[in-house]
Amino acid sequence: MSLLDDLQWRYATKKMNGAKVPQEKLDYILEAARLAPSSSGLQQYKIIVITDKALLEKIKGIAYNQSQITDCSHLLVFVAWDGYSEERVSQVFNHMMDERSLPHNTMDGYKEIILNLYGPLGREWQAHHASKQSYISFAMAIAAAAEQKVDATPIEGFLPDKMDELLQLKGTGYKSTVLLPLGYREAENDWLVNMKKVRTPKEAFVTEMTITDAADMVDLPVTQSLDSFTQK
Repeated sequence: MSLLDDLQWRYATKKMNGAKVPQEKLDYILEAARLAPSSSGLQQYKIIVITDKALLEKIKGIAYNQSQITDCSHLLVFVAWDGYSEERVSQVFNHMMDERSLPHNTMDGYKEIILNLYGPLGREWQAHHASKQSYISFAMAIAAAAEQKVDATPIEGFLPDKMDELLQLKGTGYKSTVLLPLGYREAENDWLVNMKKVRTPKEAFVTEMTITDAADMVDLPVTQSLDSFTQK
């Protein structure tokens, strides 16, 4: 099947049957999430995989008692950086240079650009920026799950501060962003399973523009071009 067929098949499963997702399918989904693009290649997020029933029961209480939390096979908790620092960015870039057999200072110019750009914006902006990167990985996991015919339910409905406390994330540099239960649909008890998939019509969703449709003049800030950075 094509990716479009897989995405047509998937839906936000409302009731799961508790059946276990095979390890090879889980590994495939996690690898797709790991291979997702991220801003500057920093991968400002990671995934916590939870199957412990007692822990899932506690998470369910934090997630407004949504049954998929305890009826799923695996719960993926996406967590993202709570901010940017020179140490954190350097660690990622140094690993990148080691893997590419390049000197660590290869990325110093680009690292300086990032820190000078993000630093003045504050920790709240930085955490929000990092959380947005986790959603790219999250989307890849959803698509990979559909390809593997594994049901998945995107869940933002939970109390992040309570989740961070429960998973002892405070002080680790990470904050919880979004949840993804993986499992299999219990079709006979899921009110949404046979509903028609409805999305915005293409003609309303996609808009093509040319220069004549754009504003005549927009004041743009003068910033350093990222093109000035070259790896040597």
